[in-house]
Amino acid sequence: MVSVIITTYKEKETLPKAIQVILDDIFNLSQFLIIDDFEILVVGPDEGTEKIVNEFSKKYPEIKYLKDRGVGKPAALNLAFQKAKGEFLVLTDGDVFIEKRSIEKLLKHFRDKKVGAVSGHPVSINLRNNLFGYWSHFLTAAADFIRQKKNGRGEYLVCSGYLYALRKDAIYDREGNLIKIPEETLVEDSIISQIIWQNGYKIIYEPEAKVYVKYPDNFKDWLKQKIRATGGYKQKLKIKNEKLKIPKMRSFWEEVSDGSKLFFSYPKNLKEFFWTTLLYLARLYLWLLIFWQIKILKKPFSKLWQRVESTK
Repeated sequence: MVSVIITTYKEKETLPKAIQVILDDIFNLSQFLIIDDFEILVVGPDEGTEKIVNEFSKKYPEIKYLKDRGVGKPAALNLAFQKAKGEFLVLTDGDVFIEKRSIEKLLKHFRDKKVGAVSGHPVSINLRNNLFGYWSHFLTAAADFIRQKKNGRGEYLVCSGYLYALRKDAIYDREGNLIKIPEETLVEDSIISQIIWQNGYKIIYEPEAKVYVKYPDNFKDWLKQKIRATGGYKQKLKIKNEKLKIPKMRSFWEEVSDGSKLFFSYPKNLKEFFWTTLLYLARLYLWLLIFWQIKILKKPFSKLWQRVESTK
């Protein structure tokens, strides 16, 4: 059985389409032997989400609503992991849309019993003809380049929280207990990836399993999103099972090294080269801001996690 988990919060404009696309994709998998049954669990704390799910469930009883406490995505996933009946879990969000057959392309890798997780490929739907749209395309291209390189070498890679699949057995500890994600983490996708890797499973990247994402279109929202995504690596967290370590923190210089091959090859003209230079300066400013907010001011999760409206 496959459980598709959609985490969402007040995304009434995008959630119906996200659910329908997943339904269409699953119903096209009748020839895919790994699926014998499925459920779609939509996790959110708000009444709007519950209303949308209830409308879908009238026609599709496989769709179920889970009300979480409204304290963030890690807590929502902990709830969903406890309730999910599937042997395989597909994780995505209520404000993104998967490409046709993406679920099949993720799940096919589980024929290899050593595979514990498979990451999808985020693709920006922003226009490339402006600064922030270009930044989104550059960063998703850089992430794709790095994941393909690591995948080819059989190295550890972090799954994209926008779309990935995992073997449920891979997130249990050696005593047979489901491992709980720290609720205050900003990088739950990295924590989950690390748990799976350290449990001895492989993590695969499937570039053809695409998920379409709207990225920030202003600097204020860009900083909010990147502080969440990047700043989480500076958090000091504990996992109940002491044998599992928190993922190693990335650094600005590691980002520069990883993206250096794209610095000259990705821009198509002088304007895009200038935008690329600004992006590197913005990333440096971001790292300084993260150091100040997390290491010096020691801001809590509730202050660091902020909703990014321009991505909805």
